[in-house]
Amino acid sequence: MKQQNNAVLNTEDASEFENWRFQQTVELERTRRKIEDEKKTLETARRDLERQKKEFEYTRSNEMDHIRREQHLFEMKWKMLEDELQRFAADKQRFEKQKAFYSRVNEYEAAGKKATSAVLKGDLFFTGVSTEGSLKKRYKDLIKIYHPDNLNGDTKTIQEINREYDALRKKFDGRRR
Repeated sequence: MKQQNNAVLNTEDASEFENWRFQQTVELERTRRKIEDEKKTLETARRDLERQKKEFEYTRSNEMDHIRREQHLFEMKWKMLEDELQRFAADKQRFEKQKAFYSRVNEYEAAGKKATSAVLKGDLFFTGVSTEGSLKKRYKDLIKIYHPDNLNGDTKTIQEINREYDALRKKFDGRRR
């Protein structure tokens, strides 16, 4: 009987052990599924974070490129403005010189003096000339006006024009070399 009791106890113990083992297996399976679900959730969150990071870097890169282009454009515009301001200042000086020259010519003509009695001096005959072609054209025009064979012509003024012309021609020849 003792053996029967031991056999019954062993059967009951075995049955309890199987029950306990089944419960543990079920519990482990639930824990494994829970961990797998959390792993999937974390993996999805990681992918979303990676995607957001790439989008942010792409947006940042585009914005930096845009800022660089805007900065370059601003610098180009600023340079253009500076150049135009310098040209404007040079034009203003040139016009002031021309104004002074023509006012002296008007004073000379208004006074009714003969061309032989006064010579216009200075580097004003060729003011604003920047190329060799424009220098030659201005020279020919001045010769037509102030040549001694003309009514208002004068030898001294022609000598002054020739002196100024020769100096500028040498300057242009020096640039070409």
